[in-house]
Amino acid sequence: MEKLAEEAFASIDIPPSYTYLIITLNDYPGITQKELCEKLTIAPSTSTRFIDKLVQRNFVERKPDGKHILIYLTDEGKSLCKEIYENLNKIYLRHSEILDKKHSQQLIHLLHEASQLMEKNK
Repeated sequence: MEKLAEEAFASIDIPPSYTYLIITLNDYPGITQKELCEKLTIAPSTSTRFIDKLVQRNFVERKPDGKHILIYLTDEGKSLCKEIYENLNKIYLRHSEILDKKHSQQLIHLLHEASQLMEKNK
């Protein structure tokens, strides 16, 4: 799966690990870094590194709001998010070719269940 993701995201020059952050920011505009870390289950230092890199590339911006700093996608980031979703679809189609449709759907279902269980047991 990692190889498929790397191939799919090579055209946008973003490591697959950054795509989760971008998708989360698209789904939760104006999220705090703490909330982002909780949603992605990553360390604050990791999120800082990812956000800094994405700010440098003008995909993400930080905006002060009282005592908090809120994180948003820029217009370029939103455009990149559309490309990410297209590439995720390519990954799905590619692994559907490799696995038969039944196994592909089972894999997606199991990954979704695992994600839900992990979220419940934080």
